Amino acid sequence: MVVTQLCHGCKAKDCVAVCPADCFHEGEFMLYIHPDKCIDCGLCAPECPQQAIYYDDRLPPEFRNDLSLNRQMSQCCPGITAASLHQAHSSPSVSHPS
Repeated sequence: MVVTQLCHGCKAKDCVAVCPADCFHEGEFMLYIHPDKCIDCGLCAPECPQQAIYYDDRLPPEFRNDLSLNRQMSQCCPGITAASLHQAHSSPSVSHPS
């Protein structure tokens, strides 16, 4: 699976919530899939509100460079998992005295 440039600026993370392989990584402007961790189950693609995720072998020609971009960026950007999303949503917010 490959996250294409259509994700740029979105980062909705609906795709991360359904990923059983924990292969997503979060960059400053978009998400990336680590190709060696991805099991190509395809669960993430229909969850993407931007329709930015494709199977490697069905990647439209205009997004071919995104395959190498995902490999490169997933090695330097922090991983993001469904568990970390759940933890972030269930953590109580800290209030600071005025």
